[in-house]
Amino acid sequence: MLPSRSSEQLLIWATPEIANTLNNMLAGAVQISSIAEINFKLPTILIGDLPQLFDQAIQRVIRSGSLLIIFVLHDNSGQLPQKSAGFPIFGFLTQPLYPLVVKNLIATAREHHRLSAKNCALEQEIEETFFELEKAFIEIDELNKIGAALSAERDTNKLLEMILQKIREITNSDAGALYLVEEDEQSKTRMLRFTLTQNDSVNVPFNSFVIPIDKSRVASYVALTGNLVHIEDAYHLPPDVDYSFSKDFDLKIGYRTKSILAVPMQNHKGEVIGVLQLLNHKPNRNEKVTPENADQILRPYPECAQHLARSLASQAAMALENNRMIADIQKLFEGFVKASVMAIESRDPTTSGHSFRVSKLTVALAEAVDRINHGPYADIKFSRDQIQEISYASVLHDFGKVGVREHVLVKANKLYPDQLDIVRQRFNYVRKTIQEQNTRQRLEYLLAYGRDAYLAKLADFDQELAIRLQEIDNFLQIVLDSNLPSVLPSGNFLQLKNIAAYNYLTWDGHIAPLLTDDEARLLSILKGSLDENERREIESHVLHTFKFLSQIPWTRELHAIPEIARAHHEKLDGSGYPFHLAAADIPIQSKMMAIADIFDALSASDRPYKPALPANKSLEIIHSEVKRNLLDA
Repeated sequence: MLPSRSSEQLLIWATPEIANTLNNMLAGAVQISSIAEINFKLPTILIGDLPQLFDQAIQRVIRSGSLLIIFVLHDNSGQLPQKSAGFPIFGFLTQPLYPLVVKNLIATAREHHRLSAKNCALEQEIEETFFELEKAFIEIDELNKIGAALSAERDTNKLLEMILQKIREITNSDAGALYLVEEDEQSKTRMLRFTLTQNDSVNVPFNSFVIPIDKSRVASYVALTGNLVHIEDAYHLPPDVDYSFSKDFDLKIGYRTKSILAVPMQNHKGEVIGVLQLLNHKPNRNEKVTPENADQILRPYPECAQHLARSLASQAAMALENNRMIADIQKLFEGFVKASVMAIESRDPTTSGHSFRVSKLTVALAEAVDRINHGPYADIKFSRDQIQEISYASVLHDFGKVGVREHVLVKANKLYPDQLDIVRQRFNYVRKTIQEQNTRQRLEYLLAYGRDAYLAKLADFDQELAIRLQEIDNFLQIVLDSNLPSVLPSGNFLQLKNIAAYNYLTWDGHIAPLLTDDEARLLSILKGSLDENERREIESHVLHTFKFLSQIPWTRELHAIPEIARAHHEKLDGSGYPFHLAAADIPIQSKMMAIADIFDALSASDRPYKPALPANKSLEIIHSEVKRNLLDA
């Protein structure tokens, strides 16, 4: 870039023979013989034969900030002065000299100088503009990076730390504090809570406290008015301001607060949700602030820093509001999940709490897998979102039971209660029939053989009645024992068959079996309380769960919930349901949930149809399932 032009110097390199001729042609020209005679403050034409002083002339012109244009006057040989190389030679003069040529050349040189000076000024202005633009682009880029980082952070405490740290970095602040607006639930009064502080120069003890939102302090004033506050020296506040500043805390920690910039954090509604208070703008961020050097190294916050702080405070407010909104949505969804599970379990009170216990156990197992660094699952790691995904899938794994008929869902024994009542009534009717038949036989015998013979036969009648009633009572006890969901003893199959073959006379004179074929079939279920049709209906709850969960627009982080819940009854050998998946096709989360589901079913103390097993016994059963290649070891 050319130096600024306070004057112009046209240096004509001439021989003594023609110097006078040039001098006569150029009115006002000065012929010199010494460098000291050059007047750099005036636009002067210099004429002289000064080859020995060429370097000195060049240096003086450069130091003066003038533009040096050399006219070279030489003979027809075309030889140039050796030391003119690299300097702006504007034109050449040769003999014979013509006044018009000399005059035009000088005029052209001056116009060239004027245009060069103008062009130089424009270049400098453009360069300064580009510098400002580049600086603005850097600041915008930095703001965008900070905004992206703030938006990505979901941990509120980390977000607050990041907000204060980033705004201090971009404004070159030595210290800062963050206040958040909160509302007292009882009085509904809005307060300002001192939430966070940072300081590069001293260790500041932190104790959270609340202050009223009024005009007493800088932060509370900003929270009340929504205005930005800039203070050049906190110890010398203007007399017309409403707020005040106390030196007590500075004295306590050995610090000096000078410049302050307090900006409101406003949400999309324009409401102030917090205040960022920045302390002590210092051009050199590495310097430590002390009471002794504060006046020397600290500066007021420049206008650009104020704009950046306000912009970043708005981004921070949006990020904080988004975090709060996400937390509220998550809380709302978790409330919906909890209510949904409670609604399901209310249909089957015997499994109350099962879903939440399975969720807790599955998450604990996933966290254990995440911690280990050896074995087949050493490389399996779960993020926070994946742990949340496992939790939701586990707590909702039985939601599909809403699609199962309630009497099947809550069936505790092999016969439904109304079926067992009918069986009991039938057995009672048969008992009454036996008693009535025995009474009739007694009466007929008494009338046929007389009193003495009847009395002699009385013991036989009593014994026969007792035997037949005992037989019916034994039959009923076998039915009651077989009705329980425990494993059916092999001998009961034949006994049930015999009972079903026992006929009685109904009230209307028909012959009927003591047990119907359907009752005998149900009582003959080897294990559990469900027949094949009922078992398939119960197993269908997995598909109902999958269909229900697939209707929910899960986020990208939670998209696998339906698949995880769907596979929790699959077995490694393909014998599970509903799709008989092979081990490699079962998600590891589902394998974990299967173990937790079985463990809770075995150890739960609220199942009326079976006693709770101790943990070690439950684990033994799970281990036996592992040996049979049903569960993941």
